[in-house]
Amino acid sequence: MIRRLALPVGITATGQFYPERIVTNTDLANMVDTSDEWILTRTGISTRRWVEPGVASSDLGAEALKMALDRRGITPDDLDAIVVATVTPDMFFPCTAALIQHKIGAGKCFGFDVNAACSSFLFALTSAAGLIAGAGLKRVAVVGCDVMTSIMDKSDRNTAILFGDGAGAVILEQVEEDYGILDFEHRIDGSGAPFLCMPGGGSLNPSTAETVAAKMHYIHQDGKEVYKRAVRDMAEVSRLMLDRNAISTDQLALFVPHQANIRIMDAAAKRLELPPGRMASNIGAFANTTSATLPTALHQSLEEGKLKKGDLVVLAAFGAGFTWGGTLVRWAV
Repeated sequence: MIRRLALPVGITATGQFYPERIVTNTDLANMVDTSDEWILTRTGISTRRWVEPGVASSDLGAEALKMALDRRGITPDDLDAIVVATVTPDMFFPCTAALIQHKIGAGKCFGFDVNAACSSFLFALTSAAGLIAGAGLKRVAVVGCDVMTSIMDKSDRNTAILFGDGAGAVILEQVEEDYGILDFEHRIDGSGAPFLCMPGGGSLNPSTAETVAAKMHYIHQDGKEVYKRAVRDMAEVSRLMLDRNAISTDQLALFVPHQANIRIMDAAAKRLELPPGRMASNIGAFANTTSATLPTALHQSLEEGKLKKGDLVVLAAFGAGFTWGGTLVRWAV
């Protein structure tokens, strides 16, 4: 069954923001037992951006949203809501959406955060579109922002090489009929929780000296299990949407997968039998920025002239939970 919104809702502007500090594979080789060749061949990552101490997710998100607003030619007061996708909120509460609202000076909106790990932006996009299609809102911002270095063990080469910090933002509005979000398929499977998680800091394992000493407040990942599921599940939901909308991969202008690992991305694209050159990729320069990968890859694709009005786009993501999904879009602007 096609999951079509009651009204056509699409992305009308994008923005992004990264910290200035560039960390190369050679820099990491001076911190952990690794090398530029080892990282590049296994992940496709050459560099990543890391924040300086004291810079939070809301700082990155606010700058990305300012760019999106500027590109759309509207003010913060034109927003009805801000939905923030993040796994690294500035703090447990208040929500990061409120902090971004304050930083950009948006005086007439409400907002909330969505945490679905690396699928956060995808799920937030659908939720925000529903506010327009079902609740009558006019303009909603969706911001994906994460400071992954805040929960990353920089002495663990298995995770320290993978992540960067960054933010991307989009503006959602009602668009022409048959444009915007055409379909989506989102899923969760909690049996995958042990394979990718941050075990400390919540109600199960509240913060104590013992949890800190045990490094329970860092990312824990079983890379092999995540790899298998990510390739299969992103490809399957993408194929499902294409098939039920009678769209062939030849008709697809752009496939935007979560930027976790180039091998995962390439394998998913191969399963889709995607023609060469139609996969968005920014992992080489920016690594895995979690909630920011999809909006920044979209923004950069637009900047590079890879998208025009009427083009078909598939967004796909996979993250801890497990969470995964896809969204089919006909580009509206």
